[in-house]
Amino acid sequence: MIKKKITMLGAFAVGKTSLVQRFVNSIFSEKYQTTIGVKIDQKLVKIDDHLVTLMLWDLYGEDDFLKVKSSYLMGSSGYLLVADGTRAKTLEVAISLQKMAREVTQNAPFIFIINKTDLNDLWEIDTEAIDKLRKSGWEVLLTSAKENFRVEEAFDKLTKMMLQQK
Repeated sequence: MIKKKITMLGAFAVGKTSLVQRFVNSIFSEKYQTTIGVKIDQKLVKIDDHLVTLMLWDLYGEDDFLKVKSSYLMGSSGYLLVADGTRAKTLEVAISLQKMAREVTQNAPFIFIINKTDLNDLWEIDTEAIDKLRKSGWEVLLTSAKENFRVEEAFDKLTKMMLQQK
């Protein structure tokens, strides 16, 4: 059995916990729940012929007062970097977190998720910014934890990337 640690990174209230809960338990809650410290979930997935146990580390959101500790990233096989499409500032936080994560994880694969496509008309992150990230080599997916849009795809794609790294 293969075990892989995935760390969820992003600013506060971007939907990290909602994405994990949608993926692991197929649920979505409208109630905002602040993550204190780390919440760890796991899910068994089948990718091609491999059974993989994903250990999902949902870290508290970074904000002006609280910086994510790099020690939480130790041992990560990959990470999902999450921003909220309705808040441009969360893109800046994600970019700074990615720099730290790249060093700590020694270039582990990651996918950049811009969450909340269900609120598309309120988006502050424009297609130019997204295209720029894609041109720089980032894998970018637009998701909605609320509508279960591309959530499983994000986790499956990252798992495939991690399996290719070995």
